[in-house]
Amino acid sequence: MPVKIRLTRMGKKKQPSYRVVVMDSRQPRDGKYIEQIGRYDPLQDPSVVEIDQDRAELWLSRGAQPTERVAKLLEVTGAMTSHKVATGQIHTVGDKPAEEPAAAPVAEMPGEIHVVGGDEPEEEITEETTDEEAE
Repeated sequence: MPVKIRLTRMGKKKQPSYRVVVMDSRQPRDGKYIEQIGRYDPLQDPSVVEIDQDRAELWLSRGAQPTERVAKLLEVTGAMTSHKVATGQIHTVGDKPAEEPAAAPVAEMPGEIHVVGGDEPEEEITEETTDEEAE
């Protein structure tokens, strides 16, 4: 069964919003789908793109083919890039954890820090409590 990730149109006339769905490619555009993995609303400013990355990566790994528009939306959310990294289509630099450098000696810090050109520190105002107020 050829599976595609594509858009299903929702909304009223001249006010489209879309669902990102996984469906059999032989189904009509607004037909029965296997799973809904996100939504896309192009009319809001900025456009709303919400895609469940885990589910998208799962379906991409199973061989589902995204349409052109959905591929661009997956790029925006990062699901397509992470899928390409996982399959080895994109090589990432620094996959191995870097070795920790040797610990440098820690210089001793002075006890007080003096700010050059700063205002003089204000005196702390303390309220004296009497025995009557404490009770």
